[in-house]
Amino acid sequence: MKVCIAEKPSVARDIARMLGATTNMDGYYEGNDYQVTWVFGHLCTLKEPHDYDPMWKSWMMETLPIIPSTFGIKLKSDKGVSKQFNLIKRLIDKAEYVVNCGDAGQEGELIQRWVLQYAKCKVPVYRLWISSLTDEAISQGFANLRPSSEYDSLYAAGALRAIGDWLLGMNATRAYSIKYSVPGTPLSIGRVQTPTLALVVARHKEIVNFKPELYWELKTQFCNTNFSCTKGKFKKKEDAEKVLQTVTGQPFTITKVDKKAGKELPPKLFDLTSLQVECNRRFGYTAELTLKCAQSLYEKKYTTYPRVDTRFLPEDVHPKIPQIMGGIQNYSLLTAPVLQKPIPKLKRIFDNSKITDHHAIIPTGVLATNMTHEEFNVYDIVTRCFIANFYPECLISTTTVEGESAQVGFKTSGKEIVDPGWRLVYSDDVKPANPSEDPNKEEGNTVIPAFTVGQSGPHNPSIVEKQTTPPKPYTEATLLRAMETAGKNVEDEELREAMKENGIGRPSTRAGIIETLFKREYMIRQRKNIIPTERGIKLIDTINQELIKSAELTGQWEKKLRLVEKKEYQSADFMAELKKMVCEVVDAVKRDVSTVKIAEARKDSRTNGSESAPSTAEKKPRAPKKKKADDGSEPTAKKTVKRKKTENPAPTTLAECVCPICKRGRILKGRTAYGCSEYASGCNFRIPFFINNIAITDEDAVALLQGNAVRGVMLNTLLGVNG
Repeated sequence: MKVCIAEKPSVARDIARMLGATTNMDGYYEGNDYQVTWVFGHLCTLKEPHDYDPMWKSWMMETLPIIPSTFGIKLKSDKGVSKQFNLIKRLIDKAEYVVNCGDAGQEGELIQRWVLQYAKCKVPVYRLWISSLTDEAISQGFANLRPSSEYDSLYAAGALRAIGDWLLGMNATRAYSIKYSVPGTPLSIGRVQTPTLALVVARHKEIVNFKPELYWELKTQFCNTNFSCTKGKFKKKEDAEKVLQTVTGQPFTITKVDKKAGKELPPKLFDLTSLQVECNRRFGYTAELTLKCAQSLYEKKYTTYPRVDTRFLPEDVHPKIPQIMGGIQNYSLLTAPVLQKPIPKLKRIFDNSKITDHHAIIPTGVLATNMTHEEFNVYDIVTRCFIANFYPECLISTTTVEGESAQVGFKTSGKEIVDPGWRLVYSDDVKPANPSEDPNKEEGNTVIPAFTVGQSGPHNPSIVEKQTTPPKPYTEATLLRAMETAGKNVEDEELREAMKENGIGRPSTRAGIIETLFKREYMIRQRKNIIPTERGIKLIDTINQELIKSAELTGQWEKKLRLVEKKEYQSADFMAELKKMVCEVVDAVKRDVSTVKIAEARKDSRTNGSESAPSTAEKKPRAPKKKKADDGSEPTAKKTVKRKKTENPAPTTLAECVCPICKRGRILKGRTAYGCSEYASGCNFRIPFFINNIAITDEDAVALLQGNAVRGVMLNTLLGVNG
């Protein structure tokens, strides 16, 4: 038998159907000499400190830094996980060979490799690598299976990332909590989350400390057209008034008229970050919500793999474009003009040198019908951008007019769309995906009357008083861009692409990092703006080591991980640098003589973990029961509140909730819904992430399980729908 291991049950079902494995067994499908089973997220995880040494269980400065000589993995402590893993091991032990059908990316590779490693797989392993879940893609993928060894460097980079997050998160979190936190309110330090928070804090301080300065501009109106003085801003009002007196009563004469024809290209295809940015800008969607929608669209076969960092397509996709265009029938009025002509093979779209693990996010050509409101918005943005890239360029006319009065120069400019080209795809429905490319968005981008050189007449000059403005607070869109470019404000699209190598975090993890900072109450949302809390500001102020909070240095670390993936940097060298850095971080905290203490953000603080950190005097704190953040940092703890004991206390967290259907499993948070840990055993309990088109939080899910109504819906109603 050939054993295929998919990333989740739904993917396994699609693969099994294509392979002819149609018999539904307990935890896998079988048939046609194939057995198709699945994992559900990480079945294995890195060992915790006390798994190496019981002394490392206590949070004590004397035991830091914690650096195991070798790193090991263990099975997650969960009955459903144990059952599925034992099944996978049993199938592997009897297999002819194994096909790794995991998510085609670094994290997906790590999940599968750890399972195979823990199962002590000794048979050959092959890799299925596909960018969409359509039948055609699955079929082609199995026809082109590659030896697993070809992806060893991808796995190495993923393992180093996990170990690095563990080392820094574990040691820095403990060191800073023991030294600086108020007892019972531990701090949280992470390789990516801390420099991200530092960006938000730095921007906040720029705004708070900003001192506006007045300045004056000289304007004039000639033939109902506004002109600006070429001298620019005046820092002194009297200087502006002096020039105003000079031109007042003097004729205004046109000295130059320059009209140029130009072209504007359509916005580039989406990678995950640019899609999250656009959805936040247009709909106010969080990065996490956009990722959930994109992942759901991928699993429904409507769009390609979403966790990508390229905006190009490989050249071998070019022949498939007509088929994809023909499949998106809901957009037939827009695709018809494209299909009437041969599809051009443009370098700005098709470029093999810009392809990483996957290509840009595009529709698959499968007719999209079953979508939530949020999913439709994401799908519509992706699809219109895809279609627009095959439309003609937008033709514009740029006019610049110069004039003078009493030898004082003035200037104005404007744009006019001659032929909308690709802009027809957006019409009045949406603006282009890159608003900076919209010629109608700024003052001066209007049609200018026809002027001739030498034209002269009276004009109306005036002074306009203005003041400098502070930088704007980060939104999720601008913070994602800052993470992508390691904190540098880069508007140029090409330069931004070049800087991706030095970005902090990965496209697939940035949304989770941002949400972690919200959950740990280091920052809050004020409408679309992101504002740091007092606790977040104090944390960053307390950290004196640039190694921890510098976005640029963290970006360099990310680059080295990418070089490991490309086999251009040695894993041993990376580990040596990592261990040295961790030692420096801990030593710096130990040497610090300050008495700063950082308390909770506020009394009703809701945090993300379940561990109470010890004070420096405590010797035996409660054993950690951690759920790591995306960057490996240890979780903060819920403040201990004494409650009267009851026979059956109501659950307050998802982890405490028991499945109402099978009465055995615990409630888990999946990618698209809350489900039961006994899913592999056949339990179909499910709470969707959206009810009546409104996102459901963990607290909402707990409320439903307690028998309360959420969004006007009771749990029984949902079970009736899903049952």
